[in-house]
Amino acid sequence: MSRRLPGVARPVLSRMTCALSVGAAMAMAMAPLALAQQDDAQGQEDGIRLQRGGSAVRQIVPVEVIEQQAAQEYEQIKQEAIAKHALAGDGNPQLQRLRAIGKRLLPETARWNERARQWQWEVNLIGSKQVNAFCMPGGKIAFYTGLLDQLKLTDNEIAMAMGHEIAHALQEHARERAAKSEITNLGANVVSQLFGFGNLGNMALGTGAHLLTLRFSRADESEADLVGMDIAARAGYDPRAAVTLWQKMAKVTQSGADFLSTHPSGRTRIADLEKHMPEVLPLYARAINTTVDRLPPYRANMANLGDAPVDAGDDDRQRPLNR
Repeated sequence: MSRRLPGVARPVLSRMTCALSVGAAMAMAMAPLALAQQDDAQGQEDGIRLQRGGSAVRQIVPVEVIEQQAAQEYEQIKQEAIAKHALAGDGNPQLQRLRAIGKRLLPETARWNERARQWQWEVNLIGSKQVNAFCMPGGKIAFYTGLLDQLKLTDNEIAMAMGHEIAHALQEHARERAAKSEITNLGANVVSQLFGFGNLGNMALGTGAHLLTLRFSRADESEADLVGMDIAARAGYDPRAAVTLWQKMAKVTQSGADFLSTHPSGRTRIADLEKHMPEVLPLYARAINTTVDRLPPYRANMANLGDAPVDAGDDDRQRPLNR
């Protein structure tokens, strides 16, 4: 989802990644994926079939670096929310609901990324009318109350939204985006050296690597849709809710919310979800001890969307929560 968060300091990635030469970086980026694809195919006998972990280009940025950066940025976000009394306390019913759903999803994450077993997962809720949520590398999840309140999300729809965000972290989309930025900046540095511009190229290093401002590609978003739907279905959440989630999003964000700036919606996205529904409905049916043919019709709640009370002011303004 949208990574824009004005007013929060965002330290750039460590420049240790720049020790790689452009030649080495490009070699890693173009490394054959046959072995990875072979490993990915093992043990994934059903559900969504996609390569796990993204492309080889992500290896340019060490995973430890990206996860450490994520932990720092996440802590800054929490501290800002605390200062504004906008971070939900442990007793907040909405936060308890989010954490209960997350608890069911997390056991299904390691099949997509083994590092997920080691992550120090967090789920937090921030009082803001933003229609948004995210999961940073290392399992750092946050929802904004605007997403829950304005879309009137059911548990199934929350699971689809959370699964989508978790999938971005599992598939290392932020790491891949940062790596591609590093390739570009490494190239600029070499050119500056060759043509006598000194270290001018260093000025650009890391400038595209702020984790909350990285923009995922349409391919990343589609992949997160499918992986998230797979995870949630295995956890016993109805994958048909993925369709209603995006239908609600399209309806609510007609007013100009930031969400669709990085999450293209519409017929194509929903059609893709429906195309893959036969792959995930059996996972859901199995999780709830039934069969696909015995699943009841799915009923969507599309009434009264977007009418939650919100504070006046900027869309990014955080608001106090009852703790």
